[in-house]
Amino acid sequence: MNNAPAVTYPVGRSPFQAGLLAVLIFAGLLVALMWCLAPGVLDWRQGLLALCVVLSGVWAGLNWQRSPVGRLRWDGQVWCWTETSTAVETWGTLSVHLDLQKVLLLCLRPETGAPIWLWPEQNTRPARWQDLRRAVFAHQGRLRDQEAMAHPAGLHL
Repeated sequence: MNNAPAVTYPVGRSPFQAGLLAVLIFAGLLVALMWCLAPGVLDWRQGLLALCVVLSGVWAGLNWQRSPVGRLRWDGQVWCWTETSTAVETWGTLSVHLDLQKVLLLCLRPETGAPIWLWPEQNTRPARWQDLRRAVFAHQGRLRDQEAMAHPAGLHL
């Protein structure tokens, strides 16, 4: 598993992420509505909650629309992100933050600049999905091995 094949995988706006955001926004609006309908005086606090939920929903939607679109590439040694709109390559360290088998939440941390959050999905390119997963998790295993060698006997500082 440590010799995962080189792979290039297209990543775009994630329908899963959009659905997750929609469910969370709907849940927030439902809570705000339930509070507004509870017996008692309707005052500015309920209005403020509703406004916050709506504004956070708009903010989340705008950020989803600005999600990076491009190609994630593993060459056997390092990860590279190429944004479709600029064709600029960004090299960095990849970490897994969520694994739902058919959807991953990954973070590419370049040496300089802001981290790039990516939501690759199996349905984007099913034939290469397992290659991507092998590369992602082989790389994670190698990072753990390097950390264990740097801090022997479980002595993590």
